[in-house]
Amino acid sequence: LKLHEFSADVEEITDQALKEEKMEVALAKLDEVWAGIMFCESDYKEGSDIKLLAISEDDFDLLENDQLTVQGMMASRFLATFETEVTSWQKRLAMVADVLLQLNDIQRTWSYLEPLFIGSDEVRRELPDTAEKFSGIDTDVKSILAEASATKNCHTACNREGLYPELE
Repeated sequence: LKLHEFSADVEEITDQALKEEKMEVALAKLDEVWAGIMFCESDYKEGSDIKLLAISEDDFDLLENDQLTVQGMMASRFLATFETEVTSWQKRLAMVADVLLQLNDIQRTWSYLEPLFIGSDEVRRELPDTAEKFSGIDTDVKSILAEASATKNCHTACNREGLYPELE
């Protein structure tokens, strides 16, 4: 076949195949890992059926590492074969990070305000308009938390259509 005359071409094709295989394996690992990352739930109050949601510190570190991995894939000259899948993972992991940060802020603020506006008749009398507005927010927050808790999987819950604008 006189392949020795085309050694540079063969090396390039082999190198590309190896890099694409590495990318394919990394994408399969992302699928496997993120299918198993679940929310850590804690009771809002003792006896309450409302769960506050988070992910473990290890899972958050994994999220950051996986975002860097996908960013590296985006910069690869061998991206073409997996561009759609890599771009999808980039968007989905960014959404997980954004939703978790937003959800953390909302849960912190909500859990501080909920006893004031829902649990205090005095505040409701003194600030009826604000209490009414918070009542709607309270319903929304509880609904979002319940739905995410029922979903269990962090990746799936955080990438629910329309969730991020709703959190904003």
